[in-house]
Amino acid sequence: MKPFAFSGDALQPELYRQAMQDVTCGGFVSFEGWVRNHNDGMEVRRLEYEAYERLGNAEGTRIVNAAITRFGVSRAACIHRTGALELGDMAVWVGVSAAHRDEAFAACRYIIDEVKQRVPIWKKEHYLNGDSGWVNCERCAGHDLKAG
Repeated sequence: MKPFAFSGDALQPELYRQAMQDVTCGGFVSFEGWVRNHNDGMEVRRLEYEAYERLGNAEGTRIVNAAITRFGVSRAACIHRTGALELGDMAVWVGVSAAHRDEAFAACRYIIDEVKQRVPIWKKEHYLNGDSGWVNCERCAGHDLKAG
């Protein structure tokens, strides 16, 4: 299993969990991010995710590898959806196996927080009232301005 990947297909957490199994580990922690029906007071009916996959795969892999080193966990991975998602669909999965639970929890939290901040993924929300909008694009634009 790759440390980080994008998928245009529905995520399969059962398969990913099996890939995380390791007899040297006493704990496994996962995070699943699902499409919910609201955000910032708006009723959401579906989402679309776009990503700059080449850069995203590289940055996502750096994040997962950093978590393995920093927290001393045995295995870790993250998979993020792209394309159209409906309510209840899984948008992101993170899994971590470690000898002990504390480092597994810490590494899992680190991975999802860093992915949301650093990986070039854009989310478009479609609302029940017919409007739509990109979420948190001002953060991306601000980052680009500082980098340039």
